[in-house]
Amino acid sequence: MARIGVEGTMTDVKEALMEMGHEVVDLRSAEDAAYCDCCIISGQDKDVMGMSDTIIAGPVVNAHGMDAQEITQAVSDKLS
Repeated sequence: MARIGVEGTMTDVKEALMEMGHEVVDLRSAEDAAYCDCCIISGQDKDVMGMSDTIIAGPVVNAHGMDAQEITQAVSDKLS
């Protein structure tokens, strides 16, 4: 399965992704995202300073306003 980076506050999402068989990595720094197939961000602090740098080549899911089921479905869609 895929290696997925998830921000630390989303415990329910991490558990759901692990149940699906994915390897889950905590996103604490840019280096953590470097080898992920997909990353999930909470969207709380997205682009605060008007700057955004691409760290990974894979898809990024902004989970703002989504529940765990919607997030896991978005990940499945992005990886298929």
